[in-house]
Amino acid sequence: MNHNKPSDHQGEHLPIPSETEKAAKAVLDAAFTVHSNLDPGLLESVYETCLAYELRKKGYDVQTQITLPVMYEDMRIETGYRLDMLVDQHVVVEIKSVEQLLPVHHSQVLTYLKLSGYRLGLLVNFNVRHLRDGIQRFVN
Repeated sequence: MNHNKPSDHQGEHLPIPSETEKAAKAVLDAAFTVHSNLDPGLLESVYETCLAYELRKKGYDVQTQITLPVMYEDMRIETGYRLDMLVDQHVVVEIKSVEQLLPVHHSQVLTYLKLSGYRLGLLVNFNVRHLRDGIQRFVN
C-alpha cells in the first residue's frame, strides 16, 4: 500500500497530482464504455472484470480485490477490507450495482482512502440509467 501521503498543512490538502487525475479520467472513460455496452442490472463482479479489461487495454496497471489490512492496537487483521480496484497505484475504485448509493458506501470509500494512504477514490454505481448519476469522487 502507498503510505507516502502528502503532508497536511493546517488542514489543507495538496492538489491531486496530474498522474492521479489522468488515471481517474481513464477510469471514468472506461466506466462509461462498459456501462454503454452492458447497461444496468448485472453483478458488480461483471462490471469490475470489464472495467479492468478496458483499463488494461489502454495500458493501465489494474489490481483487483486487494486485501487491505486493518491495524488495531498491535494486532494486524489481514481480512479487514478488500479494495475492488486500484488503478496505476493512484486511484481507489469501489464498484457497486445497487438501486441507490447509501451513506455507508461513501464511508467505505473514505475508510479505504484513510487506511491505504491513497488520496483519490471513485465510487461507481453501474445500476443507474445514466452513469453520470452513479459516480462520486472522494479526496482524502
